[in-house]
Amino acid sequence: MSVAHTSTVDTPAGPFTAIVAQDGAVLASGWTADIALLTPQIHATLAPSEITPKRDLGDVTKAVIAYHEGDLDVIDSIEVRQKSGPFLQHAWDVLRTVRAGAPVTYTEYAELSGRPAAVRAAASACARNSAALFVPCHRVIRIGGDLGGFRWGLAVKRWLLAHEEA
Repeated sequence: MSVAHTSTVDTPAGPFTAIVAQDGAVLASGWTADIALLTPQIHATLAPSEITPKRDLGDVTKAVIAYHEGDLDVIDSIEVRQKSGPFLQHAWDVLRTVRAGAPVTYTEYAELSGRPAAVRAAASACARNSAALFVPCHRVIRIGGDLGGFRWGLAVKRWLLAHEEA
């Protein structure tokens, strides 16, 4: 039986909730107060049998607060646990190398992921990312500067990009 913990933090971009494994790895996160929107994103082999609320998730809560206060690199040290096929696993690792304030296009992201022709697969990696913020899929935009999509809404993505650009 695996128990995970969840907590929601109020941020300038809206409520941010994380689900964290017992060892502190983020299983799912995003700008919502509803964990029912997060739990389907956790791979079946990683899904906890129980999720209990906790006021503070330690390093994860500290990182969320610090990021929203301007420490944009604090999220890099947080462990994330996602599972999929080899390309998505690699693409998620690559997302963690995209620096704050330096967004890339979906085409550039496909190139960075080693499959320049796989722009749709790169976009799919963003869409299937369960650990928003810590795996910063918001840093991928369309050619010409259009935002593209974002599970947590374009207003949140716009806020995040502006926050990182400042």
